[in-house]
Amino acid sequence: QVQLVESGGGLVQPGGSLRLSCAASGSSFTINTMGWYRQAPGKQRELVATVTSGGLTNYADSVKGRFTISRDNAKSTVYLQMNSLKPEDTAVYYCNADGTTFIPFRRSFRSWGQGTQVTVSS
Repeated sequence: QVQLVESGGGLVQPGGSLRLSCAASGSSFTINTMGWYRQAPGKQRELVATVTSGGLTNYADSVKGRFTISRDNAKSTVYLQMNSLKPEDTAVYYCNADGTTFIPFRRSFRSWGQGTQVTVSS
């Protein structure tokens, strides 16, 4: 089992910045893609950004140019730097990772974090 723990959410004014972090932990695993999703009240969960183990990134159109995703493979951690935040960025942000675990046997996994609230308001 691979667990994901997020941190870094909070309240920020429009135009401000926040940095989210998500660390993966467990026994004997490799991670392919890590990413961030978000869910606003009354809306479906949507992709924000993803990054592969090789560093390839993908962003939702709504955050391109404002958000930057990065990862530290040695720490099994993914980051989301959010700049020029807008009220419409308000949501619960969820970390996601998929890969392979090897104990007790080889199998694929996909894990979600518990979510962290980001509120953009004056």
